[in-house]
Amino acid sequence: MTVSTFELSAEHEAFRRSVRDFAEAEIAPHAAEWDRKHHFPTDVVHKMGDLGLFGLTAPEEYGGAGLTGEEGGFTSLCLAIEEIGRVDQSMGITLEAAVGLGINPILTFGTDEQKQTWLPDLVAGRRLAGFGLTEPGAGSDAGATRTRAELVEGEWVVNGGKQFITNSGSEITSAVTVTARTGTVSRGSTGSGAAPDKAEISTIIIPSGTRGFVAEPAYDKLGWHASDTHPLTFTDVHVPEANLLGERGRGFAQFLATLDDGRVAIAALAVGCIQACLDMSVQYAGERTTFGVPIGSKQGVAFQVADLEVMLEASRLLTYKAAAMKDAGAPVKQFKQAASVAKLYATESAVTATRIATQVFGGYGFMEEYPVTRFYRDAKVLEIGEGTSEVQRMLIARGRGLPVE
Repeated sequence: MTVSTFELSAEHEAFRRSVRDFAEAEIAPHAAEWDRKHHFPTDVVHKMGDLGLFGLTAPEEYGGAGLTGEEGGFTSLCLAIEEIGRVDQSMGITLEAAVGLGINPILTFGTDEQKQTWLPDLVAGRRLAGFGLTEPGAGSDAGATRTRAELVEGEWVVNGGKQFITNSGSEITSAVTVTARTGTVSRGSTGSGAAPDKAEISTIIIPSGTRGFVAEPAYDKLGWHASDTHPLTFTDVHVPEANLLGERGRGFAQFLATLDDGRVAIAALAVGCIQACLDMSVQYAGERTTFGVPIGSKQGVAFQVADLEVMLEASRLLTYKAAAMKDAGAPVKQFKQAASVAKLYATESAVTATRIATQVFGGYGFMEEYPVTRFYRDAKVLEIGEGTSEVQRMLIARGRGLPVE
C-alpha cells in the first residue's frame, strides 16, 4: 500500500480473501450460537493462530510472519481484523486485543528474556494476554490509577483491581500486563510554591495463576458476548522484579503508544461492522417485497443503503490511511492525529450503520434470529474502548494547537 493512494497491493488483496474465506467457513456459521451462549471459542482462537493472524507484525524469531512496515504488516493486521469483524465482532476484538494489547507491549518494550518467555505462545495463538489499564476511577484519566506495586526484596507486590479487561480470564490466558503506581515523582517548584507530586506509573507482567491474582466472573455485557472480558483483583500478588515491562515510571507513555496503534485497529473493526451492515441491507432490500416490488426500489430504503456505502468508503479510507502511515513510519504526531480521526469517524459511523441496517430490516431487525441485531448490540462499545469519542475529539483539537482540557 502507498500512503498517497491507499490502494491495496495484490498481496494484500489475496490475504484479505484468505481471511474472508476462513471467517465465513469457521466463524460465521457459529457466531449467533456463541453470542447466545456467551461462549468463548478457544478452538477457533487456535485456528486463527494456525492461520498466522496473531503473528503478522511479530518477528520470525518468535514465530511471526516478520512483515515489515515496508511490507505492510500493520495494514495486514487491520485487514484481518476487518474481515473477522465482518462476520463476528467478538472474534474481531479478540484478535485486535490479543495483538494490540497482549503482544505489542511485550514486543515493543520487553527485554529479550521477556520476549522469549511470552511471545512464542502468544504469536502462535496457543495463549492470550491482556492489558490491565482501566479501573473504576481511572480510564481516560490513567494518572488516577490506584493499583499499587511496591518493590520488596526483589519482588513487586501488587494490590488493586482493574475492570473491562479483554482476554484476561480465558482458559488460555497466560498473563496480564498491568499499569500500577510504583511511587511518586516530584514536579518541582512553581511561582506559588512546590507543585504536588504526581504518580509514577509503571507496567508489570503478572502471569495467570499467580497467587492473589483473580479474574473475577465474566461481565454480562450488552454486546461482544463471545469476547472474554473480566474485572481483575490483585491481593498481595508477588512477581519477580524482572517482570517490570520497560522502564520504571514510563508506564503512562507506554500505554499511550499502545493505544495509538489500537485506535486504528478498532477503526478497522468498525469498518468490518459497516461492511456487514451494508451487505445485509443490500441483500434484504433486494429480497423483501412490499406492494409487489422489492423495498430496495423505494427511495426511502435505497437512500439509506447509499448512506451506508458513503460511510463505509470514508471509514475505510481513513483507516487505511492511518495504517499506511504506521507502516511507512510517519512522524508520531501525524500518526496520532490520523489514528484519532480514523477511530472517531469509523466507530461513530458503525453505530449509525447498525441503526440504519436495523431500520431497513424493519420488525425483523428487532428479532435475534437476524444477525443485524447482534451487530447493533456490538457496535456501541466501539465508541468507548481504547479512547472514547470525546477523548478523540480532544486529541484532534489539541493536534490543531487548541489548549483544550
